[in-house]
Amino acid sequence: MAITDRLSVPERLRQFPQLPQLPHLPHLPSLPGWPALPSATYRVSHVKDIPVTMPDGTVLLADRYVPLGVKKPPTILVRTPYGRRGVTGAINGYPFAFFGYQILVQSVRGTFGSGGSFDPLNEQIDGLATVEWLKRQPWFHGTFATYGPSYLGHTQWAIAGGAGTEHKAMSLAVTASQFRDAIYIGGSFALESTLGWVSVTSRIEHPLDLFRMRRRTARAVRAGLPLEELDAFTTGGSVPFFQQLLTGHGVPEDPFWDGRVHSAACDGELPPASMVGGWYDVFLPWMLKDYIAMRGAGHRPQLTIGPWWHADPRHGIAALRESLAWFRAHLKDDPSGLRENPVRLLVTGAGEWREFADWPIPGAETQRWHLQAGHGFGPDGPRTSKPDKYRYDPNDPTPAFGGPTLLGIGRPVDQRPAERRPDVLVFTSPELEGDLDVIGPVTAELYVRSTRVHTDFVVRLCDVAPDGSSKNICEGGLRLSPENAPPDGDGVRRVDLDMWPIGHRFKKGHRLRVHVASGAYPKIASNPGTGEPLGSARKMVAADQEVFHDPDRPSALLLPVM
Repeated sequence: MAITDRLSVPERLRQFPQLPQLPHLPHLPSLPGWPALPSATYRVSHVKDIPVTMPDGTVLLADRYVPLGVKKPPTILVRTPYGRRGVTGAINGYPFAFFGYQILVQSVRGTFGSGGSFDPLNEQIDGLATVEWLKRQPWFHGTFATYGPSYLGHTQWAIAGGAGTEHKAMSLAVTASQFRDAIYIGGSFALESTLGWVSVTSRIEHPLDLFRMRRRTARAVRAGLPLEELDAFTTGGSVPFFQQLLTGHGVPEDPFWDGRVHSAACDGELPPASMVGGWYDVFLPWMLKDYIAMRGAGHRPQLTIGPWWHADPRHGIAALRESLAWFRAHLKDDPSGLRENPVRLLVTGAGEWREFADWPIPGAETQRWHLQAGHGFGPDGPRTSKPDKYRYDPNDPTPAFGGPTLLGIGRPVDQRPAERRPDVLVFTSPELEGDLDVIGPVTAELYVRSTRVHTDFVVRLCDVAPDGSSKNICEGGLRLSPENAPPDGDGVRRVDLDMWPIGHRFKKGHRLRVHVASGAYPKIASNPGTGEPLGSARKMVAADQEVFHDPDRPSALLLPVM
């Protein structure tokens, strides 16, 4: 039953005795090394299908979760394409109501009963219109916050800085102010994540179809078809957003991204922001760029990073914990739950949480660790040597094992199957004589030569245990074209490549290992080597690659060492 929003909560309860009351919040698991969650206090009522009219007349639907017995509860706004009830509501909606907040969960345009057509990432106009509607409601008491992970974080960024002084706090998880650079990672196309997302969202209102979509996506990336045919292979029809992404919209200046990229908000007036990320999340590098930009603009965001991937439910527990303290501080003027240091990181390898004053970590020393002759790797300088060589064949693309992913499990996995391939160069350090903590941004500086002007280079850093297992820790890639990394007189190109940020302890007796390859399929689409348009390329040409590591061309990784 839809309930009009003209009545107060007590009036609604009198007129609609059948209004459902949700049970008390069940016990939520805590995270290792964290104190237990506070106890929930309130019972909750659920007001369904509230109509919100947009400037163009389109009606979006929202549900409101109300804590019973709370006078003037602050509001938390959640805008989502994934539904207002069921699992989505349980995760992203009503839990905060048990702690005394009222939650408005709105289905974005074209999803779950809201009118219009879903236009991915284009959420600014509807978001700001919803805020203005919210301010006019009799049950709105002057302040609100926004909450949510991933796309729900994008809808927060869409209104950041433009929602007025009533917007008191943001809680962002595994998200960023723009998704463009994660879609075109290093200039390549994030095939697996992008195709997987458009496939799942095409059937998001049909939960029984979701697993079928996942299976069809996996089949699609193995089908050997041009990229422009993969959405139809997966979903049974062309997906406009996927096709738009294949037509050159990786360029930041392209008007397609107007209203879809919100990084400029970091430099303006913003509500205080709490950010939760994962070391293996697809959006982590850009979340950290947001953090750095906000700090540079004088803001004081809070940052938490754990050993999580994008679809890992554990970061949801962390986000709930951090949000309860953050909202209590900024909506209820009670900062007692805030931690002293704004940055809290789980150092993988050590398994311990550590707090810092900022990111990048103050006091970290950038060390150059060089690729060396004989497939060595270490902090001492390179020696005179010949380049190492391999051939990359896009018809048999170098596969990706583990690493950041949108829908799958992104925990580190043993990379020895990759290391046995002839199209992967492997460089390994001696055993460490003591623990080595590496915390911060990681970059690679490669000197390479290729028989193709259009080609990719991928770099991966691994932790090799005494038993020989080699686990991926961070990685990055760059797509080369005539416009970037120009060759010198010998055809050698210097490649500066951003890798995933890191917070890891390489233990005594372990070794560091680096992969250099030209593919990570299907995480990124294969480079055909021809320069043909991304979506329609059919011809595949192999590339012969050389990687230099001599004193004049010292290929290296730059590691932030504590």
